[in-house]
Amino acid sequence: MIIFDLTCAHGHRFEGWFASAEQFDRQKAEALVACPICDDVGIERVPSAQVRVPKAAGRESATQAEPTDAESAPSHDAVAGLPSDVLAKLREIVRNTENVGRRFPEEARKIHYNEAPARSIRGQASRDEAQELSDEGIDFAQLPPFLSSDPH
Repeated sequence: MIIFDLTCAHGHRFEGWFASAEQFDRQKAEALVACPICDDVGIERVPSAQVRVPKAAGRESATQAEPTDAESAPSHDAVAGLPSDVLAKLREIVRNTENVGRRFPEEARKIHYNEAPARSIRGQASRDEAQELSDEGIDFAQLPPFLSSDPH
């Protein structure tokens, strides 16, 4: 596995794990690599602070090499940079919420003011609506794009 430091057109920095530089280039060309913060696919590699020195015969490298055994390396999602099992659990949690769509501000208020049964919901709100909810003391969190978009 190769770990690349990446950035989107909006300046968000994140890591991506790839089998090879060619795999990164292929996935980028097919718009399969996206920013985990804003979902932008205008991704570029940026210089990494970590330097890898190839091993000379009988000498350890200056930095630890990635495990060569695929079983010992953790499986990571290339887009989110999270271990696959953690990402799967997070997506399961999101799937187990009720999608109320554009009614999110209204439903969140009903739940907050005990006008509707408490339950986990998700949906959409404009920036102004989100600010109003926050001003009312209603707790909510914005889902990152890699959790809010359907992976299938």
